[in-house]
Amino acid sequence: MTHLVNFKGEKVVPVEEGQTILQASLAAGIPHYHACGGKGQCTTCRVLVLEGEGNLTPATSCERTVKNVKKFPDNVRLACQTRVNGEGVQVQRLVRDETDRYIFIDGKEEGNTIGEIGERRKLALFFIDVRNFTPFVEANLPFDVIHIMRRIFTLFKNAIAQYNGEIIDTAGDGLYAVFGLNSKIKQATDSAVLAGFKILSDLRIFNNTYMRPYFSHTFEVGIGLHVGKVIVGNVGIGLSQNLTVMGFPVNIAARLQAATKELNNSFVISEAAYRLLKNPPYSLACDYLNLKGVSTPYEVKLIGKPYEVKQVNPDIKAT
Repeated sequence: MTHLVNFKGEKVVPVEEGQTILQASLAAGIPHYHACGGKGQCTTCRVLVLEGEGNLTPATSCERTVKNVKKFPDNVRLACQTRVNGEGVQVQRLVRDETDRYIFIDGKEEGNTIGEIGERRKLALFFIDVRNFTPFVEANLPFDVIHIMRRIFTLFKNAIAQYNGEIIDTAGDGLYAVFGLNSKIKQATDSAVLAGFKILSDLRIFNNTYMRPYFSHTFEVGIGLHVGKVIVGNVGIGLSQNLTVMGFPVNIAARLQAATKELNNSFVISEAAYRLLKNPPYSLACDYLNLKGVSTPYEVKLIGKPYEVKQVNPDIKAT
């Protein structure tokens, strides 16, 4: 019996009974990498199963061993070990040229396959930025600036880690974190709010016990929180082992953080995220924002406190 396998972006290939996917693709003229000769040892023939996973033969003992060592997710199979027993199978070769081979085989540490492939996840997206830091930079020595930034970022990091968040990126005096990599979205949103409140509380203590006595200065922050489906992966260029999280909801969360200036409130959360909270905190107000680059207004809740000095962002206007 012959079945058809769709190689995404390449061609539809007939697979004869008893043939492996690798044998069939080679017979059809696809330049399918197989450095070990199809013996299930090199993994260069690996494919990502996009559809029809149930119509493939179970993993062989050889494939199971390799998958355990390489930490492959279930939808990554070795073409040299996999046969087809039904229709509707679609796969994508992961190693298609020498650069792919370097990225997936030669130039990486083991155990990063899930991050390399990427996946869609619903996460809580958390942006925080330090307010009124520029005057401090201009008035103090470089040593003091870096030292204080390290103190503040340690405060952020500890609070985020305590509630199982993951810092994705830092830029200047702000950072971006996500919650929900290892939990359900409702729990993740609760955790993100608790982390934000802890940061606000810890920063207030830091201002009172350290910044005011030694520098006659205080800091405030703006926090934006949103939820949504994003792509999670690792670009693997050697700069960081942190995951990359991308998608439209990330842009919304970043803009909510910026909106804290216009709304004069230190913690702005989208209504979509607020609805997920098990015990939602008191909201000082509800507002609708026209965000730059976003076509529809977003309903938000203000769950922080007003700033000591109101700050304005001209790119964001409340309706």
